Amino acid sequence: MRSPLKRQDFAYQLPDDLIASQPLDNRTDSRLMVINPGQPFAHRQVSDLPSLIRAGDVVVANNTRVFPARLFGAKASGGRIEVMIERLLSEHAVRAFVKASKAPKEGAVLQMDGGFELTITGRDGDLFLLESDPSLRILEMAEAHGHIPLPPYIKRDDTASDRERYQTVFAKDPGAVAAPTAGLHIDESMIQAIKEQGATWCEVTLHVGAGTFNPVRVDDLSEHQMHGEWYNISPGVCETIQEARATGRRIIAIGTTTMRCLEGSAAANGGQIKAGSDETSIFITPGYQFNVIDMLFT
Repeated sequence: MRSPLKRQDFAYQLPDDLIASQPLDNRTDSRLMVINPGQPFAHRQVSDLPSLIRAGDVVVANNTRVFPARLFGAKASGGRIEVMIERLLSEHAVRAFVKASKAPKEGAVLQMDGGFELTITGRDGDLFLLESDPSLRILEMAEAHGHIPLPPYIKRDDTASDRERYQTVFAKDPGAVAAPTAGLHIDESMIQAIKEQGATWCEVTLHVGAGTFNPVRVDDLSEHQMHGEWYNISPGVCETIQEARATGRRIIAIGTTTMRCLEGSAAANGGQIKAGSDETSIFITPGYQFNVIDMLFT
């Protein structure tokens, strides 16, 4: 029987000076470690990825689009607040983390930078429910006045260039508060090279939520409550993946969010992915038996 996983099992030293604060000029120039069971680790570059892909493979990526989900403003008292949108619930309603010296109460009206208001309408655990005036679309306000929420290990403020570079080249559907970071290393020419290898390129959507920034606070990982995220798998992509699996072809996930989408769908549907939208809170730990993917680019 496998012993319980402890948080300390994943502790390691990562010097700050080894964390890049700016992206490389070319997305595909980053380093790549290739790990095949029973073989020595190979040190390559991301630009080598197409050479590792075979004809018949299905390569699946997450086409979620990051929006500027970090907003600043003030309470009626004048105290500064930060709103980190966790999820867009509708055009006029969001669920968010709110940072303030004192938590605002239900009914409080927040004056946001950019000249618009958000009203606290309730709580959902640690999160706040907020609504805007019906004449305003919160996504449009965020695009105009918000900030890209860079990961906490990036020790700098966001810049205008982050709106392009902290975004995959295949991003389409806005709703993520963080990028599916593996996909940041892929450009249009690589997608074409993957197709020229005889592989199929597919896209799913999983909106990365602010819960991705939450630390694990418990020592026993079995007690950790993993956050949920919304995803969508189109009928065509579902059929392509199911057909590939039935014929023994490989499914390659670009990033852990793609993996989470596919494995979350399979876990909820008896081991088979299902077309449509849902939410997954799947927590994949060592020993997990994968139902869908054969390889992961991360």
